[in-house]
Order: sequence, then structure tokens, then C-alpha cells
Amino acid sequence: MSRKHKTGRHLLQIPGPSNVPDRILRAMDFPTIDHRSEEFFDLAKQCLSGIKDIFKTKSNVIIYPASGTGAWEAALVNTLSPGDTVLMVETGHFASLWLKLAKRLGLNAELIETNWRRGADAEEISQRLSSDKTGKIKAVCIVHNETSTGAMSDVARVRKSINDTGHNALLM
Repeated sequence: MSRKHKTGRHLLQIPGPSNVPDRILRAMDFPTIDHRSEEFFDLAKQCLSGIKDIFKTKSNVIIYPASGTGAWEAALVNTLSPGDTVLMVETGHFASLWLKLAKRLGLNAELIETNWRRGADAEEISQRLSSDKTGKIKAVCIVHNETSTGAMSDVARVRKSINDTGHNALLM
């Protein structure tokens, strides 16, 4: 049995990737710009300035050219070392993927399991950190908006709970 894929436009009804508007597709018909040229420099400067406006910041913005998973890997590998302990909250498929990634990088991942219908519980995180008297836990990893389940974690509340415990864990 052969699989046939329809040609033409398809309507994607998933959290990502998203449909690309025709005007963007047409813009891709132009030749690429030399990344060492003055034209590219000016374009990049304009884009970074615009991003500052979008995020309402005056601080520098860095564009990371990868998927969310690539950014997670970079965050873990550049802030932690193999053998470090991280506290992770399982809120859906993306949180599970992050857990697998942490283990693959040699991190000791402790898991707070949930029913996937709610975000990270700040109180549970606080209790676990309060019991970590030696500061073994180096980071707390949560997914803000778990698109696979619709669960959303209250990052500000989790941050406050970590601060209230006086624990030094990095919130990721």
C-alpha cells in the first residue's frame, strides 16, 4: 500500500509549525543576503530593535536559531553539569521530552508527577525545595505553556515559591 500525500495547501490545526502566509512565501523568492554584508547588518539591527519593542525591553535581545527543544538543551548544557540534580514537573509531552533530554545529558532528574491537566504546583515545588537542606537541587525546570495538554504553569508564582524557600535553585 502506498501512501499518497495531497499536494497544494493544507490547513494545519496544531500548535506549530504554523501555516505560512502567501506574502511570506513570495518574499522567499528573493536571493539570500550575504550574512557579512552591510545590507544584512542593517536588516539584523532593524529586526533586533523591533523585537525589543515587541518585548517592551531596552535590554539586549538574543535570537536563538533553534526549536524550543534546542533552546532547552542549550540552557541545560550551559548552566548545569553532568551529575547535577534538577527538579522537573511533568505537565505533558513537552515536559516529558525535557526530562528525557536532561537524563541524556547526565543530569539527575527528580520528577514531580502530575495528571497533565494542570501546570506546575508552586506549593509542591516549595515543599520539595524546603526538604533539600544541602542545596543538592541546582535547577527547577517547568514548561510555561504545555501545548500538548493545555496546562499552563504560573511562572511568577513558582518563582515566588522558590524565593520564599530561600533555595538557590535556578528556575528554568
